[in-house]
Amino acid sequence: MQAPSFKLTEIFYSLQGEGMYTGTAAVFVRLSGCLMGCSFCDTDFKENFVMTSEEIIKEVKKYPSKIVIITGGEPAEQDICALIKSLKQAGLKVHIETNGSIYFDAQGVDNLTVSPKTYVDPNMLKSAHVIKIVVGQDTDISDLKKYFNYASEGRLIYLQPESNKQENIDLCVKLIKENPFLRLSLQTHKFAKIP
Repeated sequence: MQAPSFKLTEIFYSLQGEGMYTGTAAVFVRLSGCLMGCSFCDTDFKENFVMTSEEIIKEVKKYPSKIVIITGGEPAEQDICALIKSLKQAGLKVHIETNGSIYFDAQGVDNLTVSPKTYVDPNMLKSAHVIKIVVGQDTDISDLKKYFNYASEGRLIYLQPESNKQENIDLCVKLIKENPFLRLSLQTHKFAKIP
């Protein structure tokens, strides 16, 4: 049986700049492709090369961190479950960042961050460890509040200011002060000027 192959934009070693693991060294596996088309997206997710899971593991193991962050684009547009299984069998910790629009079995994932956009599968929210909501001046605050109930179910909810703009940071701070179970996630990798 032939191992599945994956379309990638890049693999790189850096520090996690967002959310619960901010400041943690990790290997990023950026899968290509995303059907969302968000206007504020700052990620280049074009396809640059194709690799099998074995080739990905070989590349990942060149670095000292055992944490692999699978991101995109949208990872669930590819055979993410096969990649998770291979990485776990190789003894790696798997973190996934997804918009949650496509359901996949996240069993075995060490950290699942769902960042809802226009549509999110409710089962992905139930599987999430972290819900990260990008907040900008055009964010519908009443719509955003529908995610707040997930905090009572043990999920961490982060508000991330769109593009680190001060007006968006101020809005997030205001919302967090009003709802102290929320947390702030700044894109610290951008402040540090690292990938």
